[in-house]
Amino acid sequence: MNSTAPSGLTGRIDEPPGRLLHDEVLAPQFRFEVEHLLPSYVAVEKVLALEYQRMGLLTADQARAVATGLASAGPEALTADPVANLSDLAFALERHVEATLTEPLPRWHVDRSRNDLQAAAQLMYGRQQVVEVAQGLLRLGVSLHRRAGEHLSTPMPGYTHFQAAQVITPGFHFAAFSGHVLHTLRRLLATYDAIDACPLGAGAMAGQDLPWDRARMARLLGFRVAQPHALTAVASRRWVLEVTAELSLFGAETSRFVTDLLAWGGSDLGFLDLPDELSGISSAMPQKKNFPILERIRGRSAHLGAFHTDALLGQRNTPYSNLVEVSKEAGTHLHAAIGAARSLLRLLTAVVDNLRFRTDRMLAACEREYLGGFALANLLTLREGVPWRRAQVLAGRYVVAAAATGRAPKDTDPELLAATTAAEGYRLVEPATLLREAFDVHAGLTARQTSGSARPSAVADLLAAQTLEYDELRAHWTRRAGADRVAAEETDRLLGLVPADAGLGLG
Repeated sequence: MNSTAPSGLTGRIDEPPGRLLHDEVLAPQFRFEVEHLLPSYVAVEKVLALEYQRMGLLTADQARAVATGLASAGPEALTADPVANLSDLAFALERHVEATLTEPLPRWHVDRSRNDLQAAAQLMYGRQQVVEVAQGLLRLGVSLHRRAGEHLSTPMPGYTHFQAAQVITPGFHFAAFSGHVLHTLRRLLATYDAIDACPLGAGAMAGQDLPWDRARMARLLGFRVAQPHALTAVASRRWVLEVTAELSLFGAETSRFVTDLLAWGGSDLGFLDLPDELSGISSAMPQKKNFPILERIRGRSAHLGAFHTDALLGQRNTPYSNLVEVSKEAGTHLHAAIGAARSLLRLLTAVVDNLRFRTDRMLAACEREYLGGFALANLLTLREGVPWRRAQVLAGRYVVAAAATGRAPKDTDPELLAATTAAEGYRLVEPATLLREAFDVHAGLTARQTSGSARPSAVADLLAAQTLEYDELRAHWTRRAGADRVAAEETDRLLGLVPADAGLGLG
């Protein structure tokens, strides 16, 4: 234990943090915060200096001196020191600024707590990370949307219960994937707006003694509003749970789409291929071309669920107050969750941009499967008056009998169909026409009449609507991405760090 007392930071304890606590907990936390949260800490301290100036506790020159000292507080200038700053970033910043001042400022940091400062800095970092994830989602969505439009009329089998079921297209499938991305963007936007409430001014938990203008501080930090309840401001880290929950949900459904891509790229189907730079090999089997990038993507989607569970369990059954257990330990893997999500999005976008559909194999798969069985049953009812349930039975019997002969679906057998239905007393007028329409692959696409179906024109309509939604969401996210920058420029203008006419204003 270092017997040197902490220099002027506390009168409650006589010893600084021990080596074990410093090495295992405080120093790693300090390094993380310097790397990722320092800009937020500095922004908060600048706004606090402006508030001291507004309340008459600092002059304009003194507030500007504090801000100038903060501007020089780069990562290289800040070190976790158990004696000098208790290995705490807030104290390290305070010590650094004090060393740059030409005169002591006794009122600087009066009526202040680390609790709301740290809560504000963490939330600012979190909001920025959400914006960056949203930007990655937008890039993925645009890629999916573009590739969907390229394959509106390219037939491929759609599968239910792992069996070939109906004719669809890659465009139809990718439009669904694009819709999933849009849904996530909407939910993440709602999450961002719900957590966009500034904790600063809450103090330790019950508010502060001085008349801090919390609305102004929130605005100068780029927040929409101030968090209305002081205890919630410092006790709640629900925003970590909400963000990781959305990432977890996105990962779960994304894994299902990627599972389809894995199946399509397998040797049994061979519907898609990837360029060599996105592919792998087998060390033992030279005939194999593997796609481990898809496995990586699906694997990283699992991490998102695990990180959310970790954050959830870290907060469960803790008192509703400011706790290191909640504010730091329970959020330990937020950065990793964000990193996994952003990596997943980059990898998946590269796959979507570069994959090539093997249209010949997809068409051949459609032509060897009796995908028109459902259509045949419909036609038997609508054209020939066969009751629907019996039409289902008769269509199924025809498929079984025709498949047993080894003939392809397009090599229709009108006599077999007529005999199958005649056995139950139904005399068909045009069995050849029914079979030709039912088992024509391209007709299987155009026959769909409902909106949202695989019919090429229906998918095109859906993609047109998605285009408008992407444009709207991009505009929303662009505004939110710029909020911190505009606020920082306004803060620097008010502090006199930039010319007065450089401010953009906050409204």
